Amino acid sequence: MADAVRAEKLTWQQRGKRIVDDVMLTVPAGTVTGFLGANGAGKTTTLRLMLGLLNGQGTTTYFGRSLAQWRDPARVVSAVMGGIAGHPRHTLTAHLRMVAAGAGVPDRRVADVIEQVGLTGTADQHLATLSLGMAQRAGIAQALLADPPVFFLDEPTNGLDPHSIRWLRDTLQSMAANGKAILVSSHLLAETQQLADRVVVLARGRVVAETAIDDLARLGGEVTLQSPRVGELADPVQRLNGTFVLLDDGRATIRGINRFQVGDLAADRGIPLHWLDERPPSLEDYYLSVADEEFQIP
Repeated sequence: MADAVRAEKLTWQQRGKRIVDDVMLTVPAGTVTGFLGANGAGKTTTLRLMLGLLNGQGTTTYFGRSLAQWRDPARVVSAVMGGIAGHPRHTLTAHLRMVAAGAGVPDRRVADVIEQVGLTGTADQHLATLSLGMAQRAGIAQALLADPPVFFLDEPTNGLDPHSIRWLRDTLQSMAANGKAILVSSHLLAETQQLADRVVVLARGRVVAETAIDDLARLGGEVTLQSPRVGELADPVQRLNGTFVLLDDGRATIRGINRFQVGDLAADRGIPLHWLDERPPSLEDYYLSVADEEFQIP
């Protein structure tokens, strides 16, 4: 897939401290890109730089052009940066009609997006009375108004119940399947693993790693095995740069190589295996392996 968004050398500092440090980031069309990092890592600041809401160094282009070069930026990118902002006494419908008018979107689109996010029953409710979860959905409805090809979402699952999280996941994946480029910042690793096609890891304002979710399986997880001669596998595993840990019950755990390699090592040496199990690597395993102590937030 071609890159819909390309950020290059984004840098922003405050009081002499670099909050975002030379960030390079791409968002391909037709994918959900997870933007991972601890609270305070610089994710929101990076998004604001990409949207032109902060003045910093570096450039961000959308389909090869900066936002300033687009006649109607609202039809290029929309962002959900934490619920919905508007006059607390305005109803959801009135607020969205006002936003739609500013973006040149017809009124009939308002009812469509309200229905799409499941808020038809609260369309005439004042913004001040919306729950946190409803406000998140309302923010997504606002982002959908102009139906742009690029969407940014900053911690969009905050305040959502499990059913709403499932709805959001299905909605974003469906949008990506239809060619949208979606960037979702989060610190929730398990949810991101279910949602994203690829992830970019930010730590202390710097991009430290990125990978496709499908590639995680190739990294090798944790293999647990049982054998009366299990200790004989320690040296050959370590020669393959794997780690070998003998457990108290006579089993062993191995990291760094997969179950096929372990099985081959045992077969080559005539070591019987009474039991073998592999836990595939999780996004949490990957994140903790790349966000090492040099980059961790204290």
